[in-house]
Amino acid sequence: MAKDAKALLERVRAELKSDGATNRLVPLIASGEASTEVLKALAAEEHRIVQSDWRAFLTLAAQSPVPAQREFFATVAGGEGLALAKLSDFASACGLTPDDVAAYRPLPGCQAYPSYVARLALDGNPHDALLAILANFAEWGGYCATIAAALREHYGFDDEGCAFFDFFAEPAPELDALGLRALTDVLATDWTPTAALPAARLLHSYELLFWNTLADLP
Repeated sequence: MAKDAKALLERVRAELKSDGATNRLVPLIASGEASTEVLKALAAEEHRIVQSDWRAFLTLAAQSPVPAQREFFATVAGGEGLALAKLSDFASACGLTPDDVAAYRPLPGCQAYPSYVARLALDGNPHDALLAILANFAEWGGYCATIAAALREHYGFDDEGCAFFDFFAEPAPELDALGLRALTDVLATDWTPTAALPAARLLHSYELLFWNTLADLP
């Protein structure tokens, strides 16, 4: 069954990559072409996303009937809590005060992603949410590693200012193993992933919409 879970996850991730859509913002940051205003928007948007995802993951943990699945969502929620303080340091490095972040008007294209995660938590199946979220995790870590390196090279950010992206860029083999174990245990129930595949595609599309909405800012 473990091989089945791993094979399913790899297949879904391959399908998501094959849709042809690309993240246009991360290459701009990587080359130093993204403006500081875009970085400010990234910080302010992420502040709202992290808070929303934190609550959504706690809700999914409470709904999860499978122990490993419950542990996975609770662990991910804990990570969002740790990341929130580091995100404040990134916002400060961008030149934003807490009042600036609070006054920022979020963009619909950026907030579609956390809104959909919240929808999965509120009216979805936690099993479907598990596969959708696991399928989308891999790319996020790679984006964060690229951004952290670029912030140092092109924007002069120090370790404190990059800590939010460093946090998610770090390999997390224990969390990966827990996610795979959770998916394995879920597959051992009568659940089938059919309904989870559209959810994974939508979540992936909304994540790309987040990045590309920012990429289109002047």
